[in-house]
Amino acid sequence: MNYDLIVIGSGPGGYVAAVKASQLGMKTAVIERENLGGICLNWGCIPTKALLKSAQVFNYINHAAAYGVNAQPANADLPAMVQRSRGVAETMSKGVQFLLKKNNVDVIMGSARVMPDHNVEVTNADGEKCVLSAPHIVIATGARSRNLPNLPQDGRHIIGYREAMTLPSKPQSMVVVGSGAIGSEFAFFYQSIGVQVTLVEFMPTILPNEDEDTSANVARSFKKMGMKVMMSASVERVDVDGDICHVHIKDKKGSEVLVDCDVVLSAVGVVTNVDGLGLEEAGIKVERGKVEVDDFYRTNVPGYYAIGDIVHGPALAHVASAEALCCVEKIAGGNPHKVDYSNIPGCTYTTPEVASVGLTEKKAVEAGHDVLVGKFFFKASGKATAAGNNDGFVKMVIDKQSDLILGAHMCGDNVTEMIAGIVSARQNGLTAKQVAASIHPHPTMSEAIMEAIEAAYGQAIHG
Repeated sequence: MNYDLIVIGSGPGGYVAAVKASQLGMKTAVIERENLGGICLNWGCIPTKALLKSAQVFNYINHAAAYGVNAQPANADLPAMVQRSRGVAETMSKGVQFLLKKNNVDVIMGSARVMPDHNVEVTNADGEKCVLSAPHIVIATGARSRNLPNLPQDGRHIIGYREAMTLPSKPQSMVVVGSGAIGSEFAFFYQSIGVQVTLVEFMPTILPNEDEDTSANVARSFKKMGMKVMMSASVERVDVDGDICHVHIKDKKGSEVLVDCDVVLSAVGVVTNVDGLGLEEAGIKVERGKVEVDDFYRTNVPGYYAIGDIVHGPALAHVASAEALCCVEKIAGGNPHKVDYSNIPGCTYTTPEVASVGLTEKKAVEAGHDVLVGKFFFKASGKATAAGNNDGFVKMVIDKQSDLILGAHMCGDNVTEMIAGIVSARQNGLTAKQVAASIHPHPTMSEAIMEAIEAAYGQAIHG
């Protein structure tokens, strides 16, 4: 079977590449070994947000009296929450199936293996093999949960994110190892529904890639809800005794702390899915688990491309999609803009939410910038106060000479919906004063952006 372009993997990089290729007139096939939509739609971005929404509703009901509403105390039904989450994932996967069909993309279910001379071998569930060929082959196989030697996942006592999304019953206690976006979101979810969570982070702050002020705010919020947060700490080993996990943790003082729990969630990052793909046989260079590519995602072997988690850059769904569009448009003879990795937004969907783009204050100073910093706290926001949750702030990091926005760091309700405006402003070269001069609607959370910029220049009205 001959195609113009074959995509291996149907996650937010793969299916976007396939749809765009078909729209540009290429006969296209996508190969998927599990579920259309990949990890993001089935086991990551989407179903986790469904669980977090359930936790939010649970919390609203339990605090309904604060809004003048009389309601019975809520009961967190974890199996029902999981069922809803899986239903949402299934709906989104069917949506990808519809998009591929609508755009005349052939879907071939099976495991793919790259071969020389622009061929791909596909093995289906029955073990039957076929060979497809195309002058352009895009590899978008994503990543999976990292399994550490001292945290060997058994799927029951020591689990990864997949099992965390489908636990059959609510545990009494849980240790979450790693406080990146995945670890923090699960820690927040389980603490919210009544599980005693201990969050362990090796770095001095949780959400270590975020600005230090943001990390400190989220840590305070977690502790306020009863979560135990241990920073500058490491899990040395886990001893499983029946249904109890004895977790040996070295704290920041170097002392050993023993924490007993029902479940340990390992959220210490991901590892790329490059094994068993035949990359070596095809001559494609892989360095430290990442496929080497140029600015348009071409590998060292002509006609073979790689995008998403398996290449350099942050392992984020929207990054994979951007890379897919750039890659395919270049294949089609276009002149796409290169992906600007300095302007990638990051979002974490805890409560409070976290959203950021650009440099942290610390990194901006280390890079030699003379910075202005402005903060606006949601305690002074009418919209946040009316909504009943005024925790958090917006922090703007601005270059003093150029007035350009070096970074934006947000923590609070719905800030993940606000960060795109700053991404667009930075991409189009708008200065901080130009952004602040734009009339922001009142009352909104987004007013905080304007107020934070004005605070940087000592001109804040409400801050």
